[in-house]
Amino acid sequence: MPIIETRDLRKVFRSLVRHPGVAGTLRTLFSREYEDKVAVEGITMALDEGELVGYIGPNGAGKSTTIKMLTGILVPTSGSVRVAGLVPFEQRQRNARHIGVVFGQRSQLYWDLPLIETFELLRAIYGIPAQRYQANLDHFTDVLDMGPFLRTPVRQLSLGQRMRGDFAAAMLHDPHVVFLDEPTIGLDVVAKEAIREFVARVNRERGTTFILTTHDLADVERLCRRIVLIDRGTLVYDGEIDALRDRYGTHRTLVVTLCDPEPVDAIEVEGAEVESREGDVWRLRFDRRTVSAEVVIRRVADRYCVSDLSIEEPALESIIRRIYLEGYSDAPASPAGEATTAPA
Repeated sequence: MPIIETRDLRKVFRSLVRHPGVAGTLRTLFSREYEDKVAVEGITMALDEGELVGYIGPNGAGKSTTIKMLTGILVPTSGSVRVAGLVPFEQRQRNARHIGVVFGQRSQLYWDLPLIETFELLRAIYGIPAQRYQANLDHFTDVLDMGPFLRTPVRQLSLGQRMRGDFAAAMLHDPHVVFLDEPTIGLDVVAKEAIREFVARVNRERGTTFILTTHDLADVERLCRRIVLIDRGTLVYDGEIDALRDRYGTHRTLVVTLCDPEPVDAIEVEGAEVESREGDVWRLRFDRRTVSAEVVIRRVADRYCVSDLSIEEPALESIIRRIYLEGYSDAPASPAGEATTAPA
């Protein structure tokens, strides 16, 4: 049984249409007009326990609205939703005991209290057994390296330290599902990697289900095998990242380092074009639908002295951008050997 399941989930926000001026005010009083805005339209998905899924889309796509329905903050206009067997908006307190939430732009920590006292309050709120609480606290303090600032008031913590505290706060009660909303926003590269490693470790060791909502697709590439992509409230794609790459990542890049004693002024390889050059390092771009990487590598090696080479897959960000602009198509990609004029 899926730990999260939605069927035809829909959310419509109704707002009063207000007209300007005194006459407009009187008109509003006696003849009310409403405007409906569809935020989520027919989302159907199922997540198994232990999955780590990227839930992505442009601003205004309906990501936050979906998360709020999953956490019980919003009531769906129609459709059904279950989290760990519960209907979130009907059983909010029970649902809260099964979930954790981390907001990158909003902290759940108490601003004036030392970090450890926030954890003590959460222990009392969730009724965490003392032995389990201490074991979790010791574990997360060690994994997230919180020892040096555990007794520091939250207002004096850096952003990276505060985010580590937020992650520990969300995990203390052993939630089955954790929602991550822009968890690495504003963090430096070291702090980002520490958070990513922590999420991957908890998912691997404890089997916790994570839903990651972010605009930083490096987080998604680092952590997730599966993504759910929505746009304008509707589900556009639900599947593995590799399958999406195979369909839309039409071009690859072969990075070649030459070892010729004399500099090479130009590289000509059938089926590939020079993308850039830096010293002896050349980047050759080729369409995987018309020529394979093996063939391009062989052609380069036959003509030039090569000391190193590697293949770069297309960036997930460029693929998602293309889907936003062109829309997603279920049509199969053209097989290798068949020419196509589809853009990269």
